[in-house]
Amino acid sequence: MQCFGACGRVLLVSVAFVAIFVASFVQPASSANILGVFLSPSPSHLIVHMSVVKALAEKGHNVTVVTLLKPKIYHENITNILIPPTETDQAKYESWVAELSNGKSNILHGLVVLLTTNRVKIDMQFEAYVDKRFTALYENRDNQFDVAILGYALNYYQLAVGAKFNCPIIVSWVQQPMEGVNALVGNPREISYVTTLMNAKATGEAWNFGKRLENYLFGTILKGVTLIIDHLMSGYYSKLTAVEPNLPTFEAMKRNVSLVFCNSHYSEGPIRPLTPATVLIGGIQIKEKPDALPKNIANFLAASQKNGAILFSLGSNIKDSHIKPEILQIIYKVLSSLKQNVIWKWENLANTPGNASNILYQKWLPQDDILAQPNLRLFITHAGAGGIAESTFHGVPMVAIPIFADQPTNSKKIVLEGFGVEVDFDQLTERAFRNAISEVLTNPSYANKVKAFSRLYRDRPMSARRSVVYWTEYVIRHRGAAHMQSPLVKMNYIQSANLDVYLLILATLFVVFKLLHLAWRYLWSKVFDEKIAKKPKEK
Repeated sequence: MQCFGACGRVLLVSVAFVAIFVASFVQPASSANILGVFLSPSPSHLIVHMSVVKALAEKGHNVTVVTLLKPKIYHENITNILIPPTETDQAKYESWVAELSNGKSNILHGLVVLLTTNRVKIDMQFEAYVDKRFTALYENRDNQFDVAILGYALNYYQLAVGAKFNCPIIVSWVQQPMEGVNALVGNPREISYVTTLMNAKATGEAWNFGKRLENYLFGTILKGVTLIIDHLMSGYYSKLTAVEPNLPTFEAMKRNVSLVFCNSHYSEGPIRPLTPATVLIGGIQIKEKPDALPKNIANFLAASQKNGAILFSLGSNIKDSHIKPEILQIIYKVLSSLKQNVIWKWENLANTPGNASNILYQKWLPQDDILAQPNLRLFITHAGAGGIAESTFHGVPMVAIPIFADQPTNSKKIVLEGFGVEVDFDQLTERAFRNAISEVLTNPSYANKVKAFSRLYRDRPMSARRSVVYWTEYVIRHRGAAHMQSPLVKMNYIQSANLDVYLLILATLFVVFKLLHLAWRYLWSKVFDEKIAKKPKEK
């Protein structure tokens, strides 16, 4: 027994020695300092961007985020610097949204308004950059960041953040790759089959001549708008860097973006070539396992087992006051008459459209968690990109009521893919709304198609969160990963389209043609003149 005890002690000491020896060669996992700048006034944008940095915080990285709005997504490793807009700016922004809500408005109209009569969305973000709470970050030389993740929303001037902190830049974008972000990483413009934000097509569809012409015209217009935006952003960038003239120029910083995270997935289409610096993280805001619902919502859904439930939300930007009273009454009349229970996102709980027993009004909704519930049968949506991603991920068919910006295009995509139907918000009638809901609820093809797509959307080698973590750490490890940069970011349109080469070829062919023409004329004249000379003259 004594021998066994002695042997045991020797064994324990040996194991401890080996453990210490091995530990001396094992380096602890290092955590990076990451800066997130997410100054879009849209809550839905913030949800996507915060989901990106939350994945990094969960991995143990230290994250500092600067926002205009208080985030609804948190983690103990995230430090939030909140710079809320002034009441005046907030009122202007609400007025802009209300203006777009009261009539049909596509992405082009919204951009024109922003660049001409109402730059509040741009200006309120710029004002945060010159706020003392933000400038204190880079005035304190002890603040060192390994990478900056910048939320894109018509704010290229924020590239100055990378210049001031001398760190790599990752851009976070809430949709599929588009004109603005493509230029940052050199994605080619495949205008003959890649849709713009103003056009939609079914995945894999080949366009005829008319559709290609239409897309070319839309693409050309958006390209022109992008050039205007670039000029405007250059002015803002100059203001941010005026006191530090040695910082890189705006054009140099546009060529210094390491990655772009796009909240999309190839299964959504269009199928197109993308550079390695374009990382698709479609559904980054969707939880792998839904959180427990608030008790009142959980109970409401539990009582919906027989007929199922419907979720109705017009997004985070549309307020109750933006909906015309006559439209509101139509919506309430139809929803309150359904046998399904309806969860309705509604801001002013003290003044609801009505008190139907089958409707639960909520100021804020855990939308992703609700869409994950098995007895949710329909999502009535404004066709925002985030909501569509969540709905398709969970296999819930939709009735789309697009209002402005990219929503009309997104809605067309829903219809083309067979995931739901669309109704006109501005000209909404009781009959059209009721028929749309009935069609999706009673025709199983919509649910079948969206569930089939859900399987495609989920089937990927790496989850969106793991993609964010891997590629962010990759950029940090390789100090910007310049080796992944496409040569296209350093080329202007003439160079990238090979126009100078084609011009040289045409000029050469022209010169050769002219020389051959002259030679032919010379030879012809010699032969012709000799024949005339040899021909006997008439008497």
